[in-house]
Amino acid sequence: MTLVDFLEKLLARSRKGHNTAKLAKERLQIIVSHERKQSSPDFLPLLQQELINVIAKYVKIDKDQVKVELERSGDCSILELNVTLPSSKMEMENTA
Repeated sequence: MTLVDFLEKLLARSRKGHNTAKLAKERLQIIVSHERKQSSPDFLPLLQQELINVIAKYVKIDKDQVKVELERSGDCSILELNVTLPSSKMEMENTA
């Protein structure tokens, strides 16, 4: 199963009415777990692009202001996502 197939399967579950934040957390946990086993070199750039696309559906963001880092320490992986969001409605409209 490719990463794209895997993500499409996860996105299909979102149409069943789950809480958005909870669903996003579950998706990230599954993706990180899946990729930890496969260690694909394109994992982080693909994950970053997917996250940017999802966030951009809801908030206008500067795509250069999204940073994704994956740290591995022993059998533990930490996924860190930093997104700089517009501070006001006016700033959001100016980026459109």
